[in-house]
Amino acid sequence: MSISKLFMACSLALASLTLATGAHAADADTTKKVVKKAAAKTTKKTAKPAEPKAPDEEADEPAITDSAVTDFDCELGNKITIYANTNDEAHIALRWKKRLHRLTRVGTTTGANRFENKLYGLIWIGIPAKGMLLDSKQNRQLANECRNAEQMKPVATAATPANTLQ
Repeated sequence: MSISKLFMACSLALASLTLATGAHAADADTTKKVVKKAAAKTTKKTAKPAEPKAPDEEADEPAITDSAVTDFDCELGNKITIYANTNDEAHIALRWKKRLHRLTRVGTTTGANRFENKLYGLIWIGIPAKGMLLDSKQNRQLANECRNAEQMKPVATAATPANTLQ
């Protein structure tokens, strides 16, 4: 009699495992369907990220009337013109490749004059010896060794007479 009870217990256990596995599989399918539906809903409802503002070439051009004009000759034959307004030292207008861009001053710890236009990615850095134009979007130099007429003048050095040493 004990063998029949053991056999009966094993059959019962096997039957309950079979039912539990079937129910678990059905739950897994239901869960997958719910997850897929939720994922579909979230992808449909998610707003697209705002696209960067396309440059409006005509509206972005600054006014250059009543500005001091400085022309720079750069290496490789590049030319840059800077328009500075004495009433607004926080901005300049920069002409590069037949386009006029408004750049805003950015503070530096080195004392260099740094101006940026984040929309176009332009950065103008001016130091006493030269200036350079950078493209922050493509991480490259657009123009280097830019010098105005004042910067092109030879530097006068103090001449020491040869006969003073005896």
